[in-house]
Amino acid sequence: MMRVLVTGGAGYIGSQTAKALASAGHEVVVLDNLSTGHPEAVKWGPLIEGDLGDKELLAKIFREQRVEAVLHFAASLLVGESVTDPQKYFWNNVVNTLVLLDAMKASWVKHIVFSSSAAVYGNPQKTPIPEDHSMQPVSPYGDSKLCMERAIRWYGVAYGLTGVSLRYFNAAGADLDGELGEGHDPESHLIPLVIKAALGQRPEVGIFGTDYPTADGTAIRDYIHVVDLADAHVRALEYLAGGGATTELNLGTGEGHSVHEVVAAVGKLCGGRVPAKDAPRRAGDPPVLVADPAKARQLLKWRPQHSDLDTIIQSAWKWHSSTVQEAK
Repeated sequence: MMRVLVTGGAGYIGSQTAKALASAGHEVVVLDNLSTGHPEAVKWGPLIEGDLGDKELLAKIFREQRVEAVLHFAASLLVGESVTDPQKYFWNNVVNTLVLLDAMKASWVKHIVFSSSAAVYGNPQKTPIPEDHSMQPVSPYGDSKLCMERAIRWYGVAYGLTGVSLRYFNAAGADLDGELGEGHDPESHLIPLVIKAALGQRPEVGIFGTDYPTADGTAIRDYIHVVDLADAHVRALEYLAGGGATTELNLGTGEGHSVHEVVAAVGKLCGGRVPAKDAPRRAGDPPVLVADPAKARQLLKWRPQHSDLDTIIQSAWKWHSSTVQEAK
């Protein structure tokens, strides 16, 4: 059992991971400034409201909460926004994360599980994508994640820190118990956007690109259930606690689904056609992003259990539908 600081623990993946940590017997402390997180999602440990860049606050947390490891989710995450406002992304995702690493160093906290992204690869040269694929990010967001992966490695060389950087592909779905779900504002992820269109919460969903070199002309992505992501974080923490070396791991299923497949699957579930509108491709969107997850299987003994498309969509539909009912 470890006492773990979860930064960004009021967010979508952070809150789900806090639940998984508690279920595995670990103690959780959440740090979140609530700029995008939801305080009602913090149920498995105390919430400390504050900024990651606050050195004095971090020192106090590490001292008073007896933190032994960190799971770091606090970051800005909109790819398009990162292009128009790179200052925000490098400041929040790089500078503030360095403040966190320095606080860990000062407090002799040696283990960190870092929320990274498949965006570090840029436009893939082959699929499925292995971890040793060339890394050429096409956005400040992807660059900021790659920068911190490298910082974690160098902090290890110099100061003995060990870390696992988990490169997510497309996080999706909702808590299987219905307690937690995906509530971004603005929402940018495909599955909740499709569900909102089906529920009449938005007029339609945009399909950005119908002329890709794929079977149906739409982009293909590797969707991974948030519960499976949370499980991987717990396993990564326990891998480090057991003496595991610093590494980077893909989190995906190894299988992809097109935008049209997702829209059709939601339509089948709700028994109707989802309103959708074709739109031009977005800059920087590759045709196919699918993970090679073999390394995570090997090191963490991790296999997704809930990441088939039907389970992902059913869990998300259940959660979004319940929030609609609660709002009435």
